This record gives sequence, structure tokens and C-alpha cells, in this order.
Amino acid sequence: MKHNEREFTVKEALLFSQRVAQLSKALWKTIEKDWQQWIKPYDLNINEHHILWIADHLNGASISEIAKFGVMHVSTAFNFSKKLEERGYLEFSKKANDKRNTYIKLTKQGEEILSKLLEDFSPDRNSVLKGALPLQNLYGKFPEMMEMMCIIRNIYGEDFMEIFEQSFHSIEDAFNDTQGKEKESKSEQLISST
Repeated sequence: MKHNEREFTVKEALLFSQRVAQLSKALWKTIEKDWQQWIKPYDLNINEHHILWIADHLNGASISEIAKFGVMHVSTAFNFSKKLEERGYLEFSKKANDKRNTYIKLTKQGEEILSKLLEDFSPDRNSVLKGALPLQNLYGKFPEMMEMMCIIRNIYGEDFMEIFEQSFHSIEDAFNDTQGKEKESKSEQLISST
């Protein structure tokens, strides 16, 4: 059978598409609620937090890169980035060899708020995590979602997935740094109290 010939029925395609749509919508509703509750004390919305996160991982990203990796329209990325700049979390710049694109970078204040958010994350307030715990308990690990990642790779491309993976390595490093600082701080408190 040729590569472009269908190996599925219209019924199978419809059922798959609708199943993904319904599951994604239900999952997103829960993710959105949890995400909003997490960032609410910092007076951020999801787009703003996502922009800060991407700007941190890309370290000098263009607005078009923010839009691409944030899965948002360029005007959305620009407008929310402007608001973050006004609050002192981002700085805008142009590169000498690229005057057409606007680049953003986290300020010290932007780095601090991301660090505080990371410290404030609580597994107890994450519904999706709680929903995955039975699988984690059964198999000893959280679902890896390889099939979902394959679908996303085929839709958004390899560079999207590279940034996706890089962002999780950055989160892991930042979390390890935060945990190390907490341990140092506790050790210093113990030393000073003796």
C-alpha cells in the first residue's frame, strides 16, 4: 500500500479525532484551573507566566519564537510581553544584525518571580498530578506520554520538541538549585542556632 493511501476508515478517523478533542478539552480545563491558582498570588495570567517561562529557557527569544513555542498568536505574545516589560519583568531589545525582530529577556525581577513561583509549586494543589498518582503508584513512574509527544512533534516540528525538552531540563536544573539553596539555608540556620 502506498504511503498516501488511507489505512483507516473515516469512522476510525472521526472517533480518534473526537476522542482526542474531548480528552484534551477536559484535561486543559483542569490544567488551566490549577495553573491559574498557582500564579494568582503573583498577579500573572497564564500567557504572562508562559512568556516568562519561555523567555527564561530561550534566553533572549524573539517575539515570534515566544509565539511559536507558547502556541499563541504573535500579537498575543507581543501584547503580554509589553505588559510584563511595564511591570519590570522583561526587557525588549533589537539585535545589531536583526532590526526587524524584537527580542525579550528576563530582568532580575523576572528571574526572581520565576524562582518564587517554582518554590511555591505544591503537588497537593495539582489535580492532573493527583489523577496520575494511581498510575505512578502502580508502575513506579508517571506516564511518559510518548504517543502524545509524537503527535505534537508531527504537528509542530522537531524544533518545537527540542525547546520542549530543553525547558524541562531547565526546570529540573532550577528546581535542583532551589532545593540546594533551601538545604544550605537550613544548614546555616542550624549552625547559627548552635
